[in-house]
Amino acid sequence: MTTAATTRLERVVDRRGLRDFLAVTDRVYADEPRFVPPVRAQVRRWWRAGVPMYLLRDAATGVAVGRTTLHTDAALDTKLGRRCQLFGLTEFTEAAAEPLFEAITAAGRAAGDRETLFGPVALLPNESGGVITSGYADRGFVDSAYNPPRYVTAYESYGFVRRFESDTWICPVTPDPLGSEPVGSDRAGSEPGGSLPLVDDPELRVHRGDLRRLDEQLHMVRDLLNASFAQLGYYTEISFDELREQTDGLAYLLDESLLLYLTRADRPVAFVLCIPDISEFVIRVRGNLNLVNQLRLLATRRRYRREAVLIVKGVLPDCQGRGYQRLLSAQLRRNLHAGGYRTLRSTYVGRDNPASAAQFRGMGGRPLHGYTFYEKAL
Repeated sequence: MTTAATTRLERVVDRRGLRDFLAVTDRVYADEPRFVPPVRAQVRRWWRAGVPMYLLRDAATGVAVGRTTLHTDAALDTKLGRRCQLFGLTEFTEAAAEPLFEAITAAGRAAGDRETLFGPVALLPNESGGVITSGYADRGFVDSAYNPPRYVTAYESYGFVRRFESDTWICPVTPDPLGSEPVGSDRAGSEPGGSLPLVDDPELRVHRGDLRRLDEQLHMVRDLLNASFAQLGYYTEISFDELREQTDGLAYLLDESLLLYLTRADRPVAFVLCIPDISEFVIRVRGNLNLVNQLRLLATRRRYRREAVLIVKGVLPDCQGRGYQRLLSAQLRRNLHAGGYRTLRSTYVGRDNPASAAQFRGMGGRPLHGYTFYEKAL
């Protein structure tokens, strides 16, 4: 039996420890083909940047049976109104759950000024993290969580309570019932970087992505993202460097037709960002997107143009309720169908955001995974 007395928590201080940290998921998910591991290069960047990473080892054998980060964020503390001990990238064998939670709790109390535990977040809830609470028969996907049902039992048995309950979604890609032509007077939107005037309002234009102007467009997406998500209870402002880092290495895979934004009188007012779903490749290489595997992925990228992941979408607060996201969703649906995609998955949508979920229902979609974060008072 694994207990706090038979385990030890140690910080990852060298490359050997980092290799063991990355390998924990190989042990926990050895017979689970539905788990999508985090990209190893991203975890390594966080470690090099000083994010505190810890291994829970069996004291007798030295085998790593769990892992976690233990970090804080002043902006999230302000948003939630309390000082949080954050934890993330948290994985554990069945017997290691309680000693790992005890170690996380002890670290929070030892900090002296922490009021609550909150996680799992990597590194913040607006980046990645969470625990799925249903839909275990369906595989995970990039930028989202997957875990066995025992994780929910473990967290809640230890006294964690759910926060920001949500759902991920899955939608079939079908022809638009209104036809395959864009809602506009010409087909300018069919070219990279092109734009499309809308018939009902000539000041509205739909634009699509352009890899040649990706940095410029990411700046625009970042401004729209921060403004449109500021009202959400878990969201903290993301910097351009953070957004660039999250998309780093995937730019060459971006399907320009799946990055769309809407302007009114040349002012960006809404956006949607999707990427081809490379989850099955990431599973196969165990999250190791090194240069060789990136080249393999690039050589076979057409294989991953059948499914897509909606990463994020938003509308400026003063423009909400005008149907702008509905217009973008309609154009996205056309572009997905024209591109040969069959399925669209979406990262989590809060259950207190029915308008966003309604767009997926309108596409014939259904909730895929129940989703939550966890909190426990110290």
